[in-house]
Amino acid sequence: MSTRRTIALVEDHALIAIGFRDLLAGADDLELIGMVESVPELDEFGRDLDLVVLDLRLSDGSKPEENVDAIHARGSHVLIYTGAEDRRLIQSAARSGALGLIRKSVAPAVLLDAIRTAADGREVFGTDWAAAIDADDVLQDAKLSAREQEVLSLYASGETAVSVAQRTGLSRETVADYVSRIRRKYAEAGRPAHSRIDLYKRALEDGILDGHET
Repeated sequence: MSTRRTIALVEDHALIAIGFRDLLAGADDLELIGMVESVPELDEFGRDLDLVVLDLRLSDGSKPEENVDAIHARGSHVLIYTGAEDRRLIQSAARSGALGLIRKSVAPAVLLDAIRTAADGREVFGTDWAAAIDADDVLQDAKLSAREQEVLSLYASGETAVSVAQRTGLSRETVADYVSRIRRKYAEAGRPAHSRIDLYKRALEDGILDGHET
């Protein structure tokens, strides 16, 4: 008789979590211990877990590599579960020692197979994961400040300088200065951003925008 693997899900989207729960309910060899919205909440379970299925991008602002490290410290394997296209975040997760990545769009049977594989401590290979592991073009950090990231997130997603100023409490001239500074920092990092579209791409790459914002 095969060992029943213990699983937990870290996911802050309720509908995704419900679907995950229902899927595992039909798998006799997998036991879903619980679902939480952040990694620290895993402590609530008070027991060892074979595998933690981890959403790549959580609303608490935590970084993938920090989350993976924290889960490894608890003695569990990690499988990344995501709908995001952010190459930088995927590379970060790959470098952190997670066993693989599975898309939220995959068929239920594919997800179950990936969970079983990772719960056994084996790598889950896919095109996204292979590209992240093999990538030698790790993006140079532009080292934007928190305020610069805030301005970029608004401006790159379509806000005018005037509306950014109103939302941040800055003057229009200060916003323009921030945008110029942001462009300069990206240029110095070898990632030029001459246009607003370029800024949008840089924001996606750095996880400042997630590709679903309007």
